[in-house]
Amino acid sequence: MSWGFLCDLLSGVNKYSTGIGRIWVAVAFIFRLLVYVAAAESIWKYEHDEFECNIRQPGCENVCFDHFFPISHIRLWALQLIMVSTPSLLVVFHVAYRENREKHHNQKFYKSPGEIDGGLLCTYLTSLILKTGFEIVFLVLFYKLYDGFKVPRLVKCDIRPCPNTVDCYISKPTEKMIFLYFLVATSCLCIVLNLSELSYLSFKYSIKCYLKRYIK
Repeated sequence: MSWGFLCDLLSGVNKYSTGIGRIWVAVAFIFRLLVYVAAAESIWKYEHDEFECNIRQPGCENVCFDHFFPISHIRLWALQLIMVSTPSLLVVFHVAYRENREKHHNQKFYKSPGEIDGGLLCTYLTSLILKTGFEIVFLVLFYKLYDGFKVPRLVKCDIRPCPNTVDCYISKPTEKMIFLYFLVATSCLCIVLNLSELSYLSFKYSIKCYLKRYIK
């Protein structure tokens, strides 16, 4: 898999999205994927090699690093990007099913291939709920794993085989903190956009159904 595949996936769903959904795709492209690939990935590239403790006890440094960074920030972000994008596959599969059905029966079943209605609406709403859920789960996971959204300059470790409490230093903590805040902020923005689009579509089609019943 490559990040290009993820870009193609999001671009394919873009034509079935509302205006809010297109903003979400732009945020996912520019403020998350491109920043991740161009900058954030290189900052955390050698985090284990640059993690230093003021002791030469064999194994102590590795154990301390594993304790404070059970999962690498950069790998967790990569997993988050993949997970919040995969619900879009539901929309892609549903559209492919519609097109295949029309081709198989050689007749038109749906008003417009780019219009969200009927079963495609339910699939689209489900994808929005899943994306929002994944975003929240990963934010909570980040907070729990790293004891808040912060990158300390110094951590104190007293885990065996360290003979006593040792000081360990994290490289480029300020730079990492800036990118951490940036990526957390974009994640929160994506949650707001997903909830806004969910509310907009639910309200729009609730009014539409109500008017149909009223006219009848």
